[in-house]
Amino acid sequence: MLEALQKVDGEALRRWAGICVDGLTSRCDDINRLNVFPVPDSDTGTNLLFTMRAAAESAASADGSVADVATALARGAVAGARGNSGVILSQVLRGIADVACLGHLDATSVRAALDQAVVLATDAISIPVEGTIVTVLRHAAAAAAACPRDTDLAGVVSAAAAGAVDALARTPSQLAELGRAGVVDAGGLGLVVILDALVGVITGVAPDRSGLVLVAQVEVDPGPEREPHRHGGHDCEDGHAARDGSQHTLDYEVMYLVADTDETRVAALRRRLGEVGDSVIVVGDGDGSWSVHVHCHDAGAAVEAGLAAGRVHEIRIDCFALDLVRGDTGSSMSVPGRRCVLAVVSGDGAAELFASEGAEVLRSDEQVTPEQLLDAIRRLSCTEVLVMPNGALPAQELLTVGALAREDHRSVLLLPTSSMVQGLAALAVHDTRRPAVDDGFAMSEAAASTRWGSVRVAAERALTLMGTCEAGDGLGLIGHEVVVIADDAADAGRRLLDQVLGVGGELVTLLLGAKATDALADALADHVARRHPGVEVLIYPGGQDTDLVQVGVE
Repeated sequence: MLEALQKVDGEALRRWAGICVDGLTSRCDDINRLNVFPVPDSDTGTNLLFTMRAAAESAASADGSVADVATALARGAVAGARGNSGVILSQVLRGIADVACLGHLDATSVRAALDQAVVLATDAISIPVEGTIVTVLRHAAAAAAACPRDTDLAGVVSAAAAGAVDALARTPSQLAELGRAGVVDAGGLGLVVILDALVGVITGVAPDRSGLVLVAQVEVDPGPEREPHRHGGHDCEDGHAARDGSQHTLDYEVMYLVADTDETRVAALRRRLGEVGDSVIVVGDGDGSWSVHVHCHDAGAAVEAGLAAGRVHEIRIDCFALDLVRGDTGSSMSVPGRRCVLAVVSGDGAAELFASEGAEVLRSDEQVTPEQLLDAIRRLSCTEVLVMPNGALPAQELLTVGALAREDHRSVLLLPTSSMVQGLAALAVHDTRRPAVDDGFAMSEAAASTRWGSVRVAAERALTLMGTCEAGDGLGLIGHEVVVIADDAADAGRRLLDQVLGVGGELVTLLLGAKATDALADALADHVARRHPGVEVLIYPGGQDTDLVQVGVE
């Protein structure tokens, strides 16, 4: 029999993260089916899995010390958190990281880590509700704290896992929605899987939960009749009515990361989000990055609140009002059937390029409309559609298109590609052998990790963030903002490349517009070779009218 560990080192912590991913993968469907608050068949299991996978991937490249691995786990989880349950999981990992900075994780420090996780998770939630993952976490920490002082590490983590199981069994009597359905809390089950994985790493034997009862009819007093806080199948730990006492259905789940901020502005952000929506969670990774989650009617207002607090990035907006009516959820992304990728592109060369990579193409040489995109989706003979808008439509219109397209009993995922070069990066990792939800996640990650910009020629005199440009000036943009004004396009392109490659990069993609010359392409490629040796350059004819050159950096 294996000897139990007395301390958890960096390698053991990394191994635990991998076992958590495996455990959540195997129980993902079970967890998803349990999420009846506020609607059935939600995506709690998927959210937990995505979050834990992001944490494990972050820790894979961390140094070997337990402090470094724990910090990487927390950072990856906060950055990759999905849904309320994922955000709460990120705070469990941050609790471990806060304690692991002491240099070890033993019986005493694991108790402290669980206590810290409870504090962080409770502080993160706008209005806590009993019978959720936080309740299960609190009881797990209490069970660990109740162990005699001389209890070894195996005893402490085993007690925590057992406490979580006991608390999970009581969740139907604490939350009316669970009691009426006769099921335990979905997020709480996910936490049990995670704690059991830790027991397995430390003792060498994972607990046998084959007898764990997930469905149990219980008698509850639901209290005054109220409409659940509806949000279209996304797991929720704090549902309640509107602050004015009215009942409502929220339309969007908004998540993003905030950097370059401080505690004062984060506190103001929490207050503002509480005014524009519900289910507000704002958590930090302990290293200057904050993850934001809110359900609201006005997604734009939620994003604007973040912009007032700091630098916002990794924005994810999901529309779920129509999903509530149909009962569709994020877990439906695994619908079997042929999968199509639909790319919105401009230019003959770009259309050829995307088609050669297997994508269906919708041309946007002139402004594409939501109706045209919806019609293109409906014409596809597939049950799973991954849409790459490539910046052709604003987020609100895309959300409407996605919601309407799903009414046709079709699984539709809108990928966050803001440019054609991001679309090419996403298409490069497309793999139909993966489940659709995993394929979409990998493609979204590839797009998000591709910095992009463009080179244009100013058509007229205009005021930009960099000052006034004159007609004929060369402009360099990062995203949609002008960051370079130069005498000509070649100089603007060279200076733009220096900026986007200043923080690193291994591959530059140049997508040439209809008016780009071979001389311009050669000048930019030569500049990369001279100033940034080792960086590969790929040049493709795009044929787009708006950008002289689109630039992608991976």
